[in-house]
Amino acid sequence: MLDVLNLTKSFGDLTVLDGFDLTLKKGRFMTLVGASGCGKSTLFDVLTGVIQRDAGDIMWMGQEIPNLGKKAAYMQQKDLLLPWLSLIDNALLPARISKRDNNAREKALLLFNRLGISGFEDYLPRKVSGGMRQRCALVRTLMFEHDLVLLDEPLSALDAITRRSLQSLLLLLQSEFNKTILMITHDVEEALLLADDVLVLRAFPMTVCETFVLDTPKPRRGNNPGILKTKEHILQILENEQTNGTPY
Repeated sequence: MLDVLNLTKSFGDLTVLDGFDLTLKKGRFMTLVGASGCGKSTLFDVLTGVIQRDAGDIMWMGQEIPNLGKKAAYMQQKDLLLPWLSLIDNALLPARISKRDNNAREKALLLFNRLGISGFEDYLPRKVSGGMRQRCALVRTLMFEHDLVLLDEPLSALDAITRRSLQSLLLLLQSEFNKTILMITHDVEEALLLADDVLVLRAFPMTVCETFVLDTPKPRRGNNPGILKTKEHILQILENEQTNGTPY
């Protein structure tokens, strides 16, 4: 579905990406795990066209494209809801921008109900909790109707209890809405609970130092012995990178 080939990006003397490769198959949930500053968000900025790549190719369904701007929905750490619009109007922005208003409100209302925020459609963002705002952002993401969803640490600003409840909703993207997902995070346990494939990254330039393919059925629990063992192994990899002088 998505192939990233030989992607390269530098900022002055700092090379963040240098020949970076990635393949994401349709229907998979892939997470990229690495310490803050290793280049994960730069990768997303290049993929979405926010910044230009220096070299490399982005292939979508076997065809080269300039970026994923029109191919992927993008959900970030901050909900980015417009404060002067109600939750429902925020959720409807993708349909209105693309002029696909037919039945859009009905679809959004169904999603509000499915994601547990029915009854709050007319509230302004400042009147609801952070978790509810992120649920609304998730509705907005689904309203883009793209097969690929990019998630840039969408739960990192939330408290632990809210974060856990929303992790189950992220799983719905794959299991119920048939999305292919690429998510970046620095939370190793979160990656192991959600993903089919976990890529552990090292920095400068960003490279994949180890890949884990997880076949344990979802939903998973953090106290699962296999999850705990893999989590410890990944944390050890990241700690070794820091010890060896990788400038995180």
